[in-house]
Amino acid sequence: METKRLRLPIGIQTFEKLRERNCVYVDKTKYLVDLIDSFDIYFLARPRRFGKSLTISTFDALFSGKRELFKGLYAEEFLNRPDFRSSPVIRLDMSEITTNDGIEGIRESILKMTKQVAQKLKVELSDTRLYGDLLSELIVATVEKYKQKVVILIDEYDKPYTDFVNDPVMAEKVRDVLRSYYVQIKTSDEYIRFTFITGISKFARFGVFSTLNTPFDISMMPEYAEICGYTEDEIIRYFPDYLEETANCMHISTDELINRMRYFYNGFSFDSAAGARLYNPFSTLSFFAEKEFANYWIDSGRSKVIAEYLKNRNLTVEQFRCLPVSRDFVRSPGDMDSTPPEGFLYQSGYLTLRPGTENQLTLDYPNTEVRNAMAKMFTQNIVSEQVYGSFQNAVNDALREKDIEKLVEVFNRLLARIPYDDYAGAIRQVFIFDEIKIPVQEWLYRSSILSLLLGCGVDVTPEVHSNLGRADLVIKYGGITWVVELKVAYKADSREKKAKKAIRQIEERNYAKLYPDAVCIGLVIDDATRQITKIERAK
Repeated sequence: METKRLRLPIGIQTFEKLRERNCVYVDKTKYLVDLIDSFDIYFLARPRRFGKSLTISTFDALFSGKRELFKGLYAEEFLNRPDFRSSPVIRLDMSEITTNDGIEGIRESILKMTKQVAQKLKVELSDTRLYGDLLSELIVATVEKYKQKVVILIDEYDKPYTDFVNDPVMAEKVRDVLRSYYVQIKTSDEYIRFTFITGISKFARFGVFSTLNTPFDISMMPEYAEICGYTEDEIIRYFPDYLEETANCMHISTDELINRMRYFYNGFSFDSAAGARLYNPFSTLSFFAEKEFANYWIDSGRSKVIAEYLKNRNLTVEQFRCLPVSRDFVRSPGDMDSTPPEGFLYQSGYLTLRPGTENQLTLDYPNTEVRNAMAKMFTQNIVSEQVYGSFQNAVNDALREKDIEKLVEVFNRLLARIPYDDYAGAIRQVFIFDEIKIPVQEWLYRSSILSLLLGCGVDVTPEVHSNLGRADLVIKYGGITWVVELKVAYKADSREKKAKKAIRQIEERNYAKLYPDAVCIGLVIDDATRQITKIERAK
């Protein structure tokens, strides 16, 4: 496919606009045709900025019979079938519902949206204030006007609900409102040709969709794993000129660029086998536009909601690495007020699937972009967003100058800001990682330092395995590798002995074997003061 000089569709979620503006379009229409030919009501869950709205818009254009937009695409054949007939489309974008004016404001916003859809379809409705009844009126009146069954497309069905992830009481009230609205689709089934529903989560699916004829959930089906997002093959096929241009700008080969992109942006997986790996479209397009590796996806919205969720539950970044979960959990992670944190983060796209065993899969961060952005949010919860920049500058200055004392000073500033309650709660717990019990108190120290480094964009890896053990942290910066072992000194412990033990552990367990010129450092944290009080370097 010839893509040279085609524009990047950044921020464009309307299929018609994308095609008319001569933008790159990764053809996903085969999946849409397959769905139309197979069943009549579907549900698809995908994270933010993953192409759900574009999918809805493409369905809209397809059912509306806009043949000129599908020239050269797979769906062109579908529109040219002798029995094809266009259908009126009722498209409900629930992300437009206002949620900051209380429950009555939500009802009014739904009422207003329904009337706007009626105006677009040139259908007259009554002046009822019952938003559910109004949707039923809209469906029936549209069928009567166009003498055709309608198509129902619902985008972000759960947005009004998930806006209250940190307010379960309000979330339940919103769910009741949505249930009363969506039930009209079930009661109007005889008038509906096709229904397609998208959302970020499955949280409200069972509570809200119990009012519907059961939608066919394709969220985890391998055959539809790639319906949204870009595969690496698709990036190579559809964006060759942008790959070449970006590689030239960075003074690297195209192959090296793809390797770096894979590390930073690839990795989302949405099938029960956890086989397909996908790039987030928003991150990919933003990267090609700016030609700089950055955290585009998480900065595009809702990060404050996630940050507050992490803070309210004293969550660390490291505890969600390689987390085993049952296949039943993956299919039904639970409701917002009952699911564990990994369920919320998985449904929100901050964790994704990795292969596991016959009965289990694994959750982990999709890629470097998401992991680093999560680490940044965790750190900002400790030091505040306002002063985070000074920490970031100090970390990079210390590493650039190869000044371990200056780096430790930054670590101590961070540790001093962790609330006392977090430590007090941690003392009473243990954390199990790879079947090794670690006191959460120690885990909190290490995870806080790791999160600071990751959030600052530093190349740092925890738990790096050697043939005899694993190093706490391996930091790479400016051509220098640092192998760091952390020890916690409690009441009767000698700080000096702990530091020497850290260095001896690095040497005896071959932590630095892979890095012959590494700088090996032992750091001792005094549990009484919660500060690093001893630094030891290998000779």
